[in-house]
Amino acid sequence: MREIQSVDALDAAIDSGDSLAGLRLQDLDLDDREAALLRRTDLEGLVVLGGRTSDVLAHHLRLHGALVFPTDPHAPVDPYRSTLYQAHELYAGLAQHGYDATPDARAHRWSADADLGHDAFVTLLRAIHDDSISDALTEVLAGSPVVGVMGGHGLRRGTAEYAAAARLGHSLASAGLTVATGGGPGAMEAANLGAFARSPAALDGALRELGTAPGYLPDVGAWASAGLAVHDDLVRGECVPGRGASIGIPTWFYGHEPPNAFCTGIAKYFSNAVREDGLLARCTAGIIVLPGAAGTVQEVFQAATRLYYSPDAAPAPPPLVLVDHAHWTRTLPVWPALRALARGRAMQDAVHLVADVDEALALLSPPRALGPGK
Repeated sequence: MREIQSVDALDAAIDSGDSLAGLRLQDLDLDDREAALLRRTDLEGLVVLGGRTSDVLAHHLRLHGALVFPTDPHAPVDPYRSTLYQAHELYAGLAQHGYDATPDARAHRWSADADLGHDAFVTLLRAIHDDSISDALTEVLAGSPVVGVMGGHGLRRGTAEYAAAARLGHSLASAGLTVATGGGPGAMEAANLGAFARSPAALDGALRELGTAPGYLPDVGAWASAGLAVHDDLVRGECVPGRGASIGIPTWFYGHEPPNAFCTGIAKYFSNAVREDGLLARCTAGIIVLPGAAGTVQEVFQAATRLYYSPDAAPAPPPLVLVDHAHWTRTLPVWPALRALARGRAMQDAVHLVADVDEALALLSPPRALGPGK
């Protein structure tokens, strides 16, 4: 079985003379390849996932043993997409019609609709969408060392804490690491911004510009518009070879958390459970946890569960680093419980509580000698 995700790859498969049986055609417009496919009968087990297929071709494919999966033209997203989202794609129409008209807002409403929640076909499409996103994310991150940066969505642009989180992301990306976050506002946006910025000077300019729209409430549109404008300014800047990527992994489950603009790819899910597990599982180089609330606490203990049940004979696990003594020992006393879980287990040396992002950076490899903005 082979996944075919571009018309060029499909042309190569057709021209090769090899059997088309068992191929998976994902999100392709087959109109211009219809004549070539109608001449083929070696189609047993070929699967067409979404895309564009005429009734004539669909009938021919099924007649010769292929499966053609349907979609819903009223769905706000393509369930069979083969690539991650981009910020401008999710915010299409924002300037003209406001946030409520964007694909991102419409997808949230589709996700939250109670009647659709009992529609087996819609439930299936959402699950297929999330599996397609996971497949695309796996391809993007293949072979990359990934460090997760977790933290609260309430952190406002223009604050010292936001700037520190951004410089943390920049230092990690400058060391060749891929920075992955929950993809929302606040600390998540700051880390993605830092990883996305090409230089400390570019980052400083972006921080100044973003300070004019500090929070996403009450006006998501103004917040997102400012982010998209800064994103475009950064894209026009000079690219520094060897920098890591900036990945956001948000969810429509949290409708109050719009996606941030500073990602080279956005893996947005309908299922928060699938999203959380996928995010944490991909953090192969470690996880840094900035102050946050319920969602961040969930991520801490979900990561800790993975560490707790890792076999003693397994390689040393990547570090789980909590930043800010006061927050994690007094405001939300997560650290005592985490240390109690770790005591006497292989994870004991992998969990850390540090004062600031400089100390967090020192615990990660390879960026041991780096400080924020370096």
